[in-house]
Amino acid sequence: MKDNSSPIFHITGGQGWINDPNGLVKFNGKYHIFYQYHPYSCEWGPMHWGHVVSEDLLHFRRLPIALTPGDEFDKDGCFSGTALVKDNILYIVYTGFINNDNPDDIKQIQCLASSEDGIHFVKHGAIITGEDLPDIYKSCDFRDPKLVYKDGLYYLFAVAKKKSGGGSIVLYKSQDLKKWEFVSDVLTHNSEGKMLECVDYHEDLNLILYSEQDIPMNNSYQCHNIHSCAYEIGKLNDEYKFISKDEKKLLDYGFDFYAAQIINNENILIAWLNMWGRNNPTSKYGFAGMLTTPRKVYIEDGILTQKPLIYGEITLDKDINNHIDGHLDVGVIHLNVEGLEALSINLRKGDNEVSKFYLKDNEFYFDRSNSGEIINGEEKDELSLKGIRKLPYMRKDNDDIYIVLDKYSIEIFVNGISMSNIVVSNQNSDIYEIDIKSNKAHIEVYK
Repeated sequence: MKDNSSPIFHITGGQGWINDPNGLVKFNGKYHIFYQYHPYSCEWGPMHWGHVVSEDLLHFRRLPIALTPGDEFDKDGCFSGTALVKDNILYIVYTGFINNDNPDDIKQIQCLASSEDGIHFVKHGAIITGEDLPDIYKSCDFRDPKLVYKDGLYYLFAVAKKKSGGGSIVLYKSQDLKKWEFVSDVLTHNSEGKMLECVDYHEDLNLILYSEQDIPMNNSYQCHNIHSCAYEIGKLNDEYKFISKDEKKLLDYGFDFYAAQIINNENILIAWLNMWGRNNPTSKYGFAGMLTTPRKVYIEDGILTQKPLIYGEITLDKDINNHIDGHLDVGVIHLNVEGLEALSINLRKGDNEVSKFYLKDNEFYFDRSNSGEIINGEEKDELSLKGIRKLPYMRKDNDDIYIVLDKYSIEIFVNGISMSNIVVSNQNSDIYEIDIKSNKAHIEVYK
């Protein structure tokens, strides 16, 4: 592979910075994926909406920028938002950002845009402002809408920060996308972090997702990232409160996963494959940030289960006795294991570097301390400083393990639980080695 090449099947901006996926939607038979985009730098800057389209979610074609900041209601940024198709029109609701000198005077405004062809968008201006928030919330932290249509009404979820501190999810309703009425504060508990972001709600899955900023290390769901993504399974009651069946759970156990969103009616999840507070080694190649591989999601035994869409042709299909090795820089390794007792996998092994994934004390460990380019974050706990993340082993009679390798990333799925990581290795580091002890094991390799 070439040092200056882009990932093969992960979405980037081509050049410049990207973060949150936005407005994931199927329109006129094609998947439209938007994302937060700063085309002029590998650093975060005035946010645009980048845009790609796909027929299979494996091959993507870049389209013109969908939204550019500059109007009075979004002069300093077109922040994250949502998309919905109604009557053959693609609607976008996004957060317009106005950056005043005083942080308390920043304005975050929910705005509407639409398109008849899915390429050219017309802005319709502000539809919900800080004046439409109850007085207990701060209008300077009011963003990331999610639009839902049901029984003749539009519902809009968004995140807002209370003046007393802590993030909330608020809900509005409308008959026409123009006039909106406040309905409720959706969650029955306070956020553990300082703010919530990127809410997503799916009634068919009984699921609500959100990202959480500045989480204390003694948090309830064992998250080692300062910023992370959680989910809850439950339902909205008659008072529009989301009643969870269980405690919130961590959506991904890796270093680099945030702002997850699910494509409406498709149950396919995509997130930002990066994290706030990290250095970006890929900047030297002209881009910073990418989106995760798309994952099919479903609820199984009270867990949000994820299965990656497979990229490539099958090149190896055989049983494993106790050891196998080969070369793979881009592709997918699939292991099906009966009666797993021990597992150790080396990935991207080359001269003086390797990424390790192994089972120890009924937990899986991913170690990128010697993976190549050093990636540092804001986390200062012992595990983070060692370059390690852990994933709980939900043991089954037959374990399914997927390892998705692309240039600059390794995503791992064990029985539907994921850990997503940026890894920037040398171009010649493409050896994998698998040592396994089990009753029976089978490997498939796609490339």
